[in-house]
Amino acid sequence: MDNKSNFWTEQNVLVTGASGFLGSYLTERLVKSGANVVGIVRDNVPKSKLFEESIYTKMISVRGDVRDYFLIERVLNEYEIETVFHLAAQTIVQVANRSPISTFETNMKGTWNVLEATRKSETVKRMVAASTDKAYGEKKHLPYFETDALNATHPYDLSKAATDLLCQGYAATYKLPVGITRCGNLYGGGDLNFNRIVPQTMRHLHSNENPIIRSDGTFLRDYFYVDDAVDAYIVFAEKFLEKKLEGEAFNFGTENPISVISLVNKMIKIAGKEHLKPIISNTATGEIKDQYLSTKKARDILNWKPKHTLDEGLRKTYLWYEKWFQKYQNHQAK
Repeated sequence: MDNKSNFWTEQNVLVTGASGFLGSYLTERLVKSGANVVGIVRDNVPKSKLFEESIYTKMISVRGDVRDYFLIERVLNEYEIETVFHLAAQTIVQVANRSPISTFETNMKGTWNVLEATRKSETVKRMVAASTDKAYGEKKHLPYFETDALNATHPYDLSKAATDLLCQGYAATYKLPVGITRCGNLYGGGDLNFNRIVPQTMRHLHSNENPIIRSDGTFLRDYFYVDDAVDAYIVFAEKFLEKKLEGEAFNFGTENPISVISLVNKMIKIAGKEHLKPIISNTATGEIKDQYLSTKKARDILNWKPKHTLDEGLRKTYLWYEKWFQKYQNHQAK
């Protein structure tokens, strides 16, 4: 295997969902590592990290949708792609509950399109595809282990379980060099989906409003800082061939679950706004109550572990959002 220092130099890499939250961070890291990055971008979101920080100027952007098989086939061939990171997805649970068909189209059809185009490609050496902890569904015993069955029931969870199984199926049937990530709840600066708990709370704190919690506040989750997730994807891809990881799934997270209300209280404290108090709306439906992951397999095989504590990640996240809100509020005021 190439030395880690030059592994990505001049390597042709495709990132689907490059303008998304994780996609922007991963693309930035790959560009800095010397890769030739091609990103499939469905929508132009000017305030997103990819555009806001001019990452898009250092990559090739292909406007399109992963539901378009021939677009993916063209990109893999035209740019002689060697590594594929498949991140493109509809990722919001509430949107999936309201609109399951479009979620299935993007998450399931999009995945089989990328898998099939990769199967026909003569240049792709490895593919890493994003599943999620939610693919496991509701379990009586936690944490989740990679050996647990995927038992999803709600639309978003089902779509990602299907994504996961499609990848496993292509690896088993066609010996496709694809691996699967199952991550905890990602957070960090740059997430502009403001119905997620961290961005939503950051917006409320900036506006001096009491944060709103959709659940009863007791739901347990594993909150996973985005830079640590990028590390996970990178190390998985780098060790893919050496460790013969075709068809393997890895859990990535912190192994430190926390309740939603405790998370919100941490953010309130970091912001220095203890006068604000969470409002429990208890309106959440179609969500699993408790979820967290064992990452023993990733520690043992990939020698990976997260670098950030929750407090460290939340502090960095708070500073990013404060800067972002101030910039765009100033723009609107002019």
